[in-house]
Amino acid sequence: MPIGSLLTKGVGYATLVRLDHQPAPSANGRVLLAFERDDMGGIPLYVLEPGRHDWRFMENVTDQVHRGYARGQLRWQPNLYELPRASGALPAGTVLLSANATGNDAQGKVVSEDLQLYASNDGGRTWRYLSSIVKGSGKPEDKDNHGVWEPNLRMLDDGRLVAYYSSERHKAEGFNQLLAHKVSGDGGRTWSAEHIDVAIPGGVERPGMAVVDRLPDGRYVMSYEDIDGPRNGHVYLKFSRDGLDWGDPVDRGTPVQTQAGAWPAASPIVKWLPVDGHEGVIVVLAERAGGGGDPSGHAIYWNNDLGRGPWWEAPAPVQKLTGNIHAGWTQALQLEPDGTLLHVTSSSSPAAPTDAAANVILEASAPARFDRYEAEDAARHWAVQIDDPSASNRRKARVAAPPLGRLDFAVHVAVGGPRLLRVRWQDLGFPTRPVVRIDEQAVAASDTRDDRDGWRVTSFRAPLQSGDHAITVAGSAHALDIDYLQIDAAAAATATAKPSR
Repeated sequence: MPIGSLLTKGVGYATLVRLDHQPAPSANGRVLLAFERDDMGGIPLYVLEPGRHDWRFMENVTDQVHRGYARGQLRWQPNLYELPRASGALPAGTVLLSANATGNDAQGKVVSEDLQLYASNDGGRTWRYLSSIVKGSGKPEDKDNHGVWEPNLRMLDDGRLVAYYSSERHKAEGFNQLLAHKVSGDGGRTWSAEHIDVAIPGGVERPGMAVVDRLPDGRYVMSYEDIDGPRNGHVYLKFSRDGLDWGDPVDRGTPVQTQAGAWPAASPIVKWLPVDGHEGVIVVLAERAGGGGDPSGHAIYWNNDLGRGPWWEAPAPVQKLTGNIHAGWTQALQLEPDGTLLHVTSSSSPAAPTDAAANVILEASAPARFDRYEAEDAARHWAVQIDDPSASNRRKARVAAPPLGRLDFAVHVAVGGPRLLRVRWQDLGFPTRPVVRIDEQAVAASDTRDDRDGWRVTSFRAPLQSGDHAITVAGSAHALDIDYLQIDAAAAATATAKPSR
């Protein structure tokens, strides 16, 4: 069964925004949610008021360009964004909604797309049409369609708006699908010519679903899926100094993957979270995973070195069911003021898992903790990944006896200081214990205690300077199972705290 609270029925493509720049201070803290539904009623909009725990339906935002047109509607790929500053005639606090207005033929098949932009100046209660960003045509299932999809909005420092999107309008030039953007200098009323960001030649690969966020060093980061690439659906990141120049479009960018080779796949989002030091944490959520990652997409991938080095997994607050490709088709994640992560995603219905029309929207919150390094994500030497429901993230690493077996953790420390390292482990019927080395120096164990389900936790105390460290975990005499390495600030850690699964 899935883990999460049922919000309502919905196919997928959840998008969240917490209002922080409203002219009426009482409106700040309100959270707006939009997603796709399997009907022609428009984009459903829900609200969570400050201090409340129950979502309330506000309205369906509908296509204002084609009012009364039964075959067309604003219905796919919504994206919500609040202006932190004025843009053109739009004041700070304006809420923007971009979405795909599709047109159908007499048989109900999509034959046209229009990425439209709407604005609200009253916190999402009413909306007005601003412009069409880009238009496409053709049935999505046809090989020669010229569709446009998946708008994503971002504001530059100079007040200009950027709309990133996927385009199939360049197939004759050898690009099955590519990523592009347009710029508006007048608050989204008119748009520049198209600029191409990611385009892989050959007519096969389909980079898509671009999502952009801002990093603390001023750069922008873009996540996207590479469908039909060397590893189907692999999530890549690209970086830009100005949000406009993403380098050579042929360059796929930086692959998101763990040291062990697991990687998120399909329908990704990227989010920078201001936690654990100035550099914060970059997180990626995706529909599924490859390379030994959870195929149901139950993990958040995180990196605390601004995208450099390996990635690590943490359980996502919502544990969705995946019975169709729209379950988890673009998810929403948001850091709340109390330090928790709010996660919203679509999930298959247990009663009809293969029917996307029966999907539901689930939400859940969990603490934003990025201090646990899963053993299955480390570089494995004479070690193997094993599923285990009693383990953190439901997986563990079985490590061969020394001197063959070991796990290598490439760890980045944002702020130096004394640390308490905890290794959760089990023996395999023969006496042993975990051995830890930091940058090739052995560290003495301080204590060992029993934990749930036959696990034990051994603690090690050591100073860690800011920067990169190589931490090795192995057994002392025989093979053992390792669940995770957890690194806490020693001053804040308590030796009796029970790790959560």
